[in-house]
Amino acid sequence: MSKQTQTLVIGGGPGGYTAAFRAADLGRQVTLVDPLQNPGGVCLHWGCIPSKALLHVVKVKEQAREAAEWGLTYGEPEIDLDKLRAFKDGVVSQLTGGIGQLVKQRKIEYVRGTARFSSDREVTVELVDGGEEQISFEHAIVATGATPVSLPNIPSDSARILYAKTALDLKELPASLLVVGGGYIGLELGSVYAKLGSRVTVVEMLPGIMPGADRDLVAVFEKENKDVFHEILTNTMVDTISEKQDGLEVTLKSTEGDNGTSKTETYDYVLLTVGHRPNTAELGLDRAGVKTDDRGFITVDAQRRSSADRIFAIGDVTGPPLLAHKAGLEGKVAAEVIAGHKSAYDPATIPAVEYTDPEIAWAGVTETQAKEQGLDVVVTSFPWAASGRAIAMGTRAGKTKLVIERESGRIIGMGIAGKEAGELIAEGVLAIEMGALAEDLALTVHPHPTLSETIMEAAELFSGSATHVIRRS
Repeated sequence: MSKQTQTLVIGGGPGGYTAAFRAADLGRQVTLVDPLQNPGGVCLHWGCIPSKALLHVVKVKEQAREAAEWGLTYGEPEIDLDKLRAFKDGVVSQLTGGIGQLVKQRKIEYVRGTARFSSDREVTVELVDGGEEQISFEHAIVATGATPVSLPNIPSDSARILYAKTALDLKELPASLLVVGGGYIGLELGSVYAKLGSRVTVVEMLPGIMPGADRDLVAVFEKENKDVFHEILTNTMVDTISEKQDGLEVTLKSTEGDNGTSKTETYDYVLLTVGHRPNTAELGLDRAGVKTDDRGFITVDAQRRSSADRIFAIGDVTGPPLLAHKAGLEGKVAAEVIAGHKSAYDPATIPAVEYTDPEIAWAGVTETQAKEQGLDVVVTSFPWAASGRAIAMGTRAGKTKLVIERESGRIIGMGIAGKEAGELIAEGVLAIEMGALAEDLALTVHPHPTLSETIMEAAELFSGSATHVIRRS
């Protein structure tokens, strides 16, 4: 079979379906190709959404334990893995089903299959139900995402080796779990298993966990989680993994010095979260004239156009940061450019959030980056121990910091460590995008008592003392 479409979108994740929806809203005839029953990609099916559902569950469990300190005592929670999975799967089903309905309402043709380019004008789709279909297009948007990478010298066929997708299945609670990688996925899923009762060890090759975040923000997480994880080992790499009858025997090696020390431990399971590679190898990009970099990521310009004029690329397949909200913005830009609009990908910042407990969020220039770049800045920090709302919530752990240009007073960065930091960071993103001054945030009336007041008071510290803390010169 052969058909034609104006805009072909390959991949139905947050970037792909956002691009398809925007293109349809702008009057384009759109075909969306993805092998899944409903769009949503890794994010909705096996990533962002199900992991947040489980993180919510374990936060409720922790709150029940903490409530005893406030005079509200519950019995020890009973963990029903079947119900946990059902809750998580229900969230995924509701959201992906909703996306499927939006596809129909926008009259987008949804083709279940895997596409590969035949030329810069046509793809061949291997259909899920069998057979092939040829689709010619005026423009195409590649949004095929990325896949977790493995490690060399490991038993790749072992059921005891987990990745994010299989870890979210929660088939059982292992007595011991080794998490390889101290970034978003490793710490979030590690937190889930640790708070459900597993003994969790995290190893990270770099000197610190949460790469990219300022160390003072990470310190808030480390202090609050010192009894949650069995160990967090930095400057440490996995040397070998071998399967034994009672688990996986892992040799860990220190990366400090020329003769790093090593030790061998046995774990029930190992969760690998060490990075991703782009899903480009099977796309036939060479037949379409689409160039990639030395890591396989598609190279694009500010309009998300590849080296082939009619083909655009968005999301993880174009390189870091591999974040759903970045992909969504890129999808809108690509669709608008194709529809003839003047649009370009030029955000002042892409926010990052670690959905741990406490959450860590940052946007713009970090304090570390400001020092490395030699920027003349003032960094203000408001401790949550002085926040009425934080204390009323039973927590003193947290801080809100601003990175401010000294001469202009312009906000160029924000970092937050504490409960709901991910919900608060958007105010900083907006301030950075609009070129707001510290004075603008300080003079904006924030409702009392709220955690958002910590942003206002951090801004007040730029020019003097905040209401609830005194600025130290």
